[in-house]
This record gives sequence, structure tokens and C-alpha cells, in this order.
Amino acid sequence: MTIPSLEELNALGRVQQPTYPDAAALDSAVARLRNSPPLVFAGECDDLTEKLAAVTRGEAFLLQGGDCAETFDGVTADNVRNKLRVLLQMAVVLTYAASVPVVKVGRLAGQYAKPRSSDTETRDGVTLPAFRGDAVNGFDFTPEARIPDPQRLVEMYNASAATLNLVRAFTTGGYADLRQVHAWNTDFVRDSVAGLRYEKVASEIDRALTFMQAIGADPDEFHRVDFYSSHEALLLEYEHSLTRIDSRTDKPYDVSAHMVWIGERTRQLDGAHVELLSRISNPIGVKLGPTTTADDALALADKLNPDNIPGRLTFITRFGAQKIRDGLPTLVEKVKAAGTQVAWVCDPMHGNTFEASSGYKTRRFDDVIDEVQGFFDVHRSLGTWPGGLHVELTGDDVTECVGGGELIDEAGLANRYESVCDPRLSRVQSLEMSFLVAEMLRKA
Repeated sequence: MTIPSLEELNALGRVQQPTYPDAAALDSAVARLRNSPPLVFAGECDDLTEKLAAVTRGEAFLLQGGDCAETFDGVTADNVRNKLRVLLQMAVVLTYAASVPVVKVGRLAGQYAKPRSSDTETRDGVTLPAFRGDAVNGFDFTPEARIPDPQRLVEMYNASAATLNLVRAFTTGGYADLRQVHAWNTDFVRDSVAGLRYEKVASEIDRALTFMQAIGADPDEFHRVDFYSSHEALLLEYEHSLTRIDSRTDKPYDVSAHMVWIGERTRQLDGAHVELLSRISNPIGVKLGPTTTADDALALADKLNPDNIPGRLTFITRFGAQKIRDGLPTLVEKVKAAGTQVAWVCDPMHGNTFEASSGYKTRRFDDVIDEVQGFFDVHRSLGTWPGGLHVELTGDDVTECVGGGELIDEAGLANRYESVCDPRLSRVQSLEMSFLVAEMLRKA
């Protein structure tokens, strides 16, 4: 399989791409990336494909989560550890409830660019280029900060490498020990007002672990986890420069992450993003919003996974709580009828965003949970498997989404609103979600 050139991709249209003023600087950054070592290895990508094949068959569940948009300043041991910790805590609860393995994929080590609804932003009569993430330009509303800088692509690579090094150290160095992770959840249930209602599930997990210890069961899986990276494959220069031919198989892989996905704004069937990802061998995802038709989904599956390989393709639905129950059934029915091998995953975040009276972009926790419930309801009615969650979250106690057990209201958003783009679930809200989804999984 050949890799299209950047020129060929650009000829298909540069949707959601920055306009770099210095072509020579862009060429220099791309050349440096082309000579940089891979961030992940092709064999690891194949391992994830096998795990996602189990999700496709209804034998595993995918938990994918992390920041809306990572920042270079956020690449610290504490920040990475906190995100990893909350994902591991959620995974333990979901594994127990579903009685199937939970595939753990971080929305990290590459999520530094964001699509925008407009190329520009206007404040007080001043219009500047929109902030497209640290991989492109600066957040400060100044002409200098908002100029797209290709050197940031190299910084994105370095930040991603540092993040992956931290993740690998944490997941193999004892931090991910199952009993320790469960102890964190026990603390959450005991000390959090929101956690009290989940004491029964936590106690059941505790008894199960005590039983395993009593019979001397201590498998390696209790002490380490397989953890994978993912991000939206948005910036064509970055993804193309990190697409390499694997020496084992002679197939191309995008070695910027184990899994990459195409966003709602860049899933044009004849567009550059779909073309590039159709040529790589990684597991890939596609975001599907309420405007997606069943024919759209089937055409994307045919283009991106023509051999119908289980685990290769994941559809990540993002309808909104008010539209999921009406919009999703036809997609699932027709894709199932066509025999298309795909994992269905719910993104309950992007369809539920609104502007609070205080001016902050936010989401209601109840809407997020209702969309997940609708996702489960649809799959239960059709006899298909609700394969996973794709969530914007943080391991910190931010105040970006309203509601939840902490009863964050619109006035309270200002207390600790730290996202540079979309609102994320806080640490407590994320753990609440895991226990609520656990109840849904038991019924499923």
C-alpha cells in the first residue's frame, strides 16, 4: 500500500488546516519530523487492533479519555499521573461490572490541535486567527501569539514523547497495581459525597480481590496494564511526516499514536484526512454526528476498512442527549445488516455543549450521562454491543461541567475553569460516570 504525498493530499483540500506564513520554516519542521524516531511501534498498534476486535465482537469494552486539548505546559509528571490514575480507576469499576476486559486508551500524547468553527476570532472589534491548539499557535489574544508557527509541530512531537515516557513508566513500574487502584476508589467512595451511593459496588470489588488473594491468585495483569495513546489526526503535515513503512510487514503505520481518529469536521469521503487514514494500518476511529446518514457510515467503512477487518474501525458517535435515541438506531441497524465489522463507541461530550450565563462553555453532567444511557438503550434494543466510551476528562478537581455529586452550578464554573478549549469532566465527575456506566453495563 502506497502513502500519498503531501501534495496529493493538499490537492484534495486543506480542511481545518492552519495557513503557515513561512513555507521554508514549515518545510524545515516537516523534514525534522520525518527523521525523528517513531513515538509508537507498529507491533503495539497491531496489539490494539486485536483488542479492539474483541470490542467489535462484544468481548471487551473500550475506555478512551483525556484532555480536550493538551497543552505544552501540561506535560508534567503530576498532570500525566493524575489523568492516568482516573482512567485506571474508571477501568477497574467498568471491568468488574462488564465482566469483560476494558481496553484502556488515552486521549493524550498528541491531542494538541483542535478544529474550529471559524478561522478567526473577534474580540472588542479586533479580529485575529482562531486558536487551534498549542500545536499551531498561542492561546493569548495577540497578533504575535496567533501566528501559526510550524516549529510547534516539533514541540508537539517532543511533548508527546515525554508524555509517553511517563505513561510507560507509570504503567509498568507498579503505579498501576490493581489493588492500589482499587484502594483509590475505596477512598473516593468513603470520602466523597458523590461516592457514597456507589459503596455497594466498591464492596463487591473488594470482596472479589480478597478472594483472589486468599486463593493465591496473583497474575502479572494485577501489577501492570496495557495502555495505548490516541489523538485526532488533524494536522496533515504532522501525521504524514510520522507515517512510516513497517520493516516487518512492509505496511504503512502512523507512528504518532497507536490509534488515530477522524473528526466530524474532516470526515469528507473524498477529503485528505479520510484518504490518508485509509492508507495506514493503525486502528482508526471516525466521529459520527447527527448529520451522518447510514449511507455515509457505510461509505466510510468501505473506504477505511475495505477488507472488513475486525478491530480496524471504530465509529465514535456524538449525537447529543436529545438526538441519540432517534438518530443512532438507523445507523446501527444498516451497518449491522451490511455485515460491517465495527466497534460502536459513545462520545457523550461534544453533542451536549452550551454557553452558560456566565459566558463559559460547559456541559451538564446529567446530559452526558443521559446520552450514554441512550446509547446503551439503542444497542440493547437492537441486540448489538455498546462497545465503549470516549470522554473528555481530567484527573484534577476542575469546575468546567455543571452538575454531578459536587453540585457544580454555572456560578461555580469560575472557581477552577482551566480548559483552553472544551469543558472536561473533573476527577470526581469522571469516577461518578464510571459507577453509573457500570450499572448500565450490568443490565447490558
